[in-house]
Amino acid sequence: MTDTAAQIARVALVGDRSPNVVSHTRIPLLLDALAARDRLVLDAYWIPSEEAGAEGAVRGFDAVWVVPGSPYRSEAGVLSAIRTAREEGIPFLGTCAGFQHALLEYARNVCGLTRAAHAETDPDADDLLIEPLACSLVGHEGVVTLEPGSLAQSVIGSERTVERYFCAYGPSRHLDTLRAHGLRFSGQDEDGHVRIAELPGHPFFLASLFQPELSGDGARPHSIVRALARAAVQHATRRSAPGDLSRV
Repeated sequence: MTDTAAQIARVALVGDRSPNVVSHTRIPLLLDALAARDRLVLDAYWIPSEEAGAEGAVRGFDAVWVVPGSPYRSEAGVLSAIRTAREEGIPFLGTCAGFQHALLEYARNVCGLTRAAHAETDPDADDLLIEPLACSLVGHEGVVTLEPGSLAQSVIGSERTVERYFCAYGPSRHLDTLRAHGLRFSGQDEDGHVRIAELPGHPFFLASLFQPELSGDGARPHSIVRALARAAVQHATRRSAPGDLSRV
């Protein structure tokens, strides 16, 4: 039997790596802590947004993590990576801009809202799904209430959590349409604004407007990051099981 605690999982970190993005500098610390504290060993590869749209760019990975740092150099590349993870059942986490683009991908490719746009990259679009927040959340910390029975609630282990943000954009319209097509909004702030999205029926698909990378000092990974790591290891274990032809 495979020792799932020792199984190495390959994770695609999709985004444009920069030493000026705090969450990017935290990720190596989180990976080390996952291995040391939880025996969750992730072999992480940074995939720049321009490369993420290539055929098979994230196929074969055990998880896709779309990290903060927008505007991405290639919106199309990021959306392609998200679509692959969603359609092929690859564990997925989107944080901050990753959350925004997960909603954008779903709106365009599942809901048929092909003109849905992000104001940061297309401010003059006539159908903005992601718009500037009324109050910027750069450097902000706030309470998020989680829906009972949701993936987010089971991962975090409570119905309230305090999280850190570093963003100025969020979802505005078409939320009812996204819900009607199967996306679940499982976390809201104190004013009822959407802060977490998930996809029921997917092995692991979670996106948060807040940045779990910023939790603490990086020595103890946020429960959302640990949950992604567990899902990735489980995915790797299934792929390496005898008789599994998915690697051929």
